[in-house]
Amino acid sequence: MSPTTASLMGDPVVTVRGLTKSYGGRRVVDGLDLDVHAGEVVGILGANGAGKTTAVECLQGLRRPDAGSIEVLGLDPRRHAQKVREQVGSQLQESGLPDRMRVQEAIELFAGTRTADPAKLLEQFGIAHRRRAAFGSLSGGERQRLFLVLALLNRPRLVILDELTQGLDPAARRDVWRAVDRLRRTGVTVLLVTHEVTEAEALCDRVLVMRSGRVVDQGTPTELVARHAGEAVVRFSLPPADDATTAAALQELNRLPEVRALSSSGRTVTVRGNRAVIAHVGAWLTARPAPVPHDLDVVLPDLEAAMLRLLDDNDEEEAL
Repeated sequence: MSPTTASLMGDPVVTVRGLTKSYGGRRVVDGLDLDVHAGEVVGILGANGAGKTTAVECLQGLRRPDAGSIEVLGLDPRRHAQKVREQVGSQLQESGLPDRMRVQEAIELFAGTRTADPAKLLEQFGIAHRRRAAFGSLSGGERQRLFLVLALLNRPRLVILDELTQGLDPAARRDVWRAVDRLRRTGVTVLLVTHEVTEAEALCDRVLVMRSGRVVDQGTPTELVARHAGEAVVRFSLPPADDATTAAALQELNRLPEVRALSSSGRTVTVRGNRAVIAHVGAWLTARPAPVPHDLDVVLPDLEAAMLRLLDDNDEEEAL
């Protein structure tokens, strides 16, 4: 983390060093280091079984780690579990309520001494009209928005969300994402546990990628994409022309800024480089007298590509 980045962050909310947890001789979390600062949305990303949920359960004092140090809001959750829970709102992976319990009854059940305005929260998350509805009658998106309301009910300084949109349809998922984005704008610190790459890319300021209990890399989504996602690819067909004209066009393309590789097969040209190469190739195409190719295709590097390559690289290292 650069000094400039660090200076822009708020006070530490979560500090973890060397967190280790094993079950039956299998190390589920292996030396985890984690920092979360006030106002950040930090994601823990990885496949099922990577150790994500166990790690955040240790942060909340729900599980006792075998080794390592944890501070949440300046407190050790092993010694001050109740005080930590009073300041942390959470939606855990197995969250659920009785089907017959009404939304208003759930709010009354979870309300503490520092309760925010429930009516305002219900309105903010778009379920005020469902106040008298039974939990069993709520849609998947409404249930997740209710869990967000309950997580925020007691004015927490930190919110932990575990597999928030698992099983939701695309429309409901987008609704929940908008709700989390509202949390960011109000300054609430969020620790998001997910295996959904698009979710992490859409919501997180920083991401840790876990595999087999270990962090294999971390950084902003942009940093992880730059390190691991490979190059942007621009592919299109040149118009019919004689060999000399085609060769001249390929030479021009190869001289464009940010072009790292160029190949051709027949009239189909493939250009590779960083994201800026897209703009340079686009400018070259529009400046030519021929129309822009109808088969122009652009493949952008993204966080999913970064994660897949990163974990594949890690598999190769472990196999050695």
